[in-house]
Amino acid sequence: MSATSANVRTMLRTYGKQLSSAKRLARFRQAIGGLEPMDDIAKQAKRRELIQRIAHEVIENLIVNASPSPVVKAVLGQLERDMGEHLVFEYPIEGGDVQVLRETQSGPQEVTGPERDKIMRRLWEIALSKVDGTML
Repeated sequence: MSATSANVRTMLRTYGKQLSSAKRLARFRQAIGGLEPMDDIAKQAKRRELIQRIAHEVIENLIVNASPSPVVKAVLGQLERDMGEHLVFEYPIEGGDVQVLRETQSGPQEVTGPERDKIMRRLWEIALSKVDGTML
């Protein structure tokens, strides 16, 4: 496909106008002061979304894996220190949500209700923190 010189000039003129508009907009934002550039806000939002997706993956899939990664080990270690007990996460054979089991002298005991919600909330907070800390 060949481009005529008129098409190339039109394209370059359009790009030049866009560049001038972008520079004016950047100066305007800078003049307003105190506001973060939109690019930084967008990057932060993308990073936050990526961190949440990875943390979700850690919680949903890797916690019940037989050979956990260093991040999963760190998350579980922190959770056990915070909760003061050894916790096991398993998916029931018949499907459904992950089960939280507490190690007791009489064997594993399922944690339910508000206590389970508290553990899962803390697990989410720790996972977000660890994933955020390990990302560049």
